[in-house]
Amino acid sequence: MKSLAIVAGASAGLVRFLAGRDWPVGGVVAACAGAAVLIVAAVVAYDVLRLRATRWRLTPERLELRSGITVRQHRSIPRDRVRSVDLRADPVNRLFGLTVVKVGTGERAEDGAELALDPLSRHDAEALRRTLLHQGEEAEEGGGPLAELSWAWIRYAPLSVWTFTGAAVVLGTLYKALDSFGLKGFTTRLAVEGWAWLTARPLVTVPLVLAVNLLVGVVGAALLFAESWGRYRLEREPGRLRLRRGLLTSRSLTLEERRLRGVEIGEPLLLRLGGAARLRSIATGLGKRADDETEDVAALTPPMPRAVALRVATAITGAGLPALAAHPPAARRRRLVRALVTAALMMFVIVAVAALDRVGAGLGGWVWLVPVAVLAYGVWHAVAGAASLGHALTARHLVARKGAVVRRTVALDRRGIAGWTFTESYFQRRAGLLTVSATTAAGRGHYEVLDVGRGGGLDLAARAVPGLLEPFLTREKQ
Repeated sequence: MKSLAIVAGASAGLVRFLAGRDWPVGGVVAACAGAAVLIVAAVVAYDVLRLRATRWRLTPERLELRSGITVRQHRSIPRDRVRSVDLRADPVNRLFGLTVVKVGTGERAEDGAELALDPLSRHDAEALRRTLLHQGEEAEEGGGPLAELSWAWIRYAPLSVWTFTGAAVVLGTLYKALDSFGLKGFTTRLAVEGWAWLTARPLVTVPLVLAVNLLVGVVGAALLFAESWGRYRLEREPGRLRLRRGLLTSRSLTLEERRLRGVEIGEPLLLRLGGAARLRSIATGLGKRADDETEDVAALTPPMPRAVALRVATAITGAGLPALAAHPPAARRRRLVRALVTAALMMFVIVAVAALDRVGAGLGGWVWLVPVAVLAYGVWHAVAGAASLGHALTARHLVARKGAVVRRTVALDRRGIAGWTFTESYFQRRAGLLTVSATTAAGRGHYEVLDVGRGGGLDLAARAVPGLLEPFLTREKQ
């Protein structure tokens, strides 16, 4: 697979170079074919040398890896620090019964706390996973499912902004690909002709283009859902959670529950309107672990009905979400004032530009709709954002909710809170509000309770982690 990507890039550059020198088509094809053979041979030779130079071993104390062709590396991690084992197999590896194993210690990947064994046989990978996590065959069989894929959930896949921009992304990618092959003139001419066709009959072409864009987006979202979440299963093993998913590229992540510091329920606007949500783990050492990895490795579920997501969250945390306390009315007023000020400033700018332009001779009438639209959006955002605010304290968790466009509800284990940050802007101080941020080594690193009353926020932090704030608080005598 890697060699094919290199061949595509090299062929594009070679086509552009040779086409500029008036090579015949047959000569260009022959040159590209020869380059492809050389590249594939070089990649295969490199992989053979890499595999011959790679050795690993598992001792009673450590997992060790020696690798490198020209520069030798020797890395090892203590077995008692292993917190997760991630198994992944793309279609080519699956064809040959191979799996890539990534072993993590629960620390940040940039600290070098992860070893990758690439590849192992599927049998050896599973045996290594069980050994590192101290599991026997009987423990492997004793796990209980928390959630399994229902293909009816694929209806939630199109509820994303990418559905409405899918065709534009495809066209942009195709344009760059053709341009890299030296076809800039062709793509430019195609774009000009397409724009002329679009503007010739806008009443027909615009709805048609929008419909095609939506269709491409829906199909793309459904295919992406199927590939990412096909064969999905989340189960509990003794002391661990195991997540398995992937239709073409199989993925398996085993996560120690002692690393888990809570869960986050995400409800983007479109999903929320569809009655759906998705679940992420709050755990140490999980996140976007490398520049070439775009997947959210903390994701525990695909988009699913909100009731199901709440049930899974309850099963993981051991407690349901409580009723949340509302925030002071000043929190809503702050947001409404912000929306009004933003719309007023935009109106002022438009009036000033119109005055400089001699009573708006160069401005279209639609421009005056901009502040109206901004005001409408701002008022909605203020009301929805204020309605989303809420917090609660349970025996084990600090629960906080916020967000208008993307509403997030976080249940954070109180034992994982390492400290507090209190923030008061000038306007918050005048309104008697502050933002309480719980600092933790897991997930995003900090989780906020926005615009809570000053006294209520300090009391919440003091009760969440008893004794941590007491030396710094002065309580009024009754």
